[in-house]
Amino acid sequence: MPPISPAPWALAVSALLALPAMAQNNTSAPAPQIVAAPAPLPYTSALQGYQPFADEKVRSWKESNDTVGKIGGWRAYAKEAAEPEAKSSQTPAASPVAAPKAPAAPADPHAGHGKH
Repeated sequence: MPPISPAPWALAVSALLALPAMAQNNTSAPAPQIVAAPAPLPYTSALQGYQPFADEKVRSWKESNDTVGKIGGWRAYAKEAAEPEAKSSQTPAASPVAAPKAPAAPADPHAGHGKH
């Protein structure tokens, strides 16, 4: 085997070491542009409208029972609780616009699959 001269190796190593220096001295790159910072967002505290708990005066149980009796008892409370649901589910009878109909379901949702 013939002896290898050190000159080509030295040239190759010096070329490899010069590559990073040449990459840093690249003057054809555009200059960085300075961008103004965006305007800061307004700060709104989550506790801005906080109202502390106000303890209410407790009435006697006899007074509370008499009030419930005057209102109509538990049935009045049950009717009151059911009213919002009943109003939203009923449609007016004299409405000039008909309620939108749901699209009809296909007879067989898997029709046409598998056979071509």
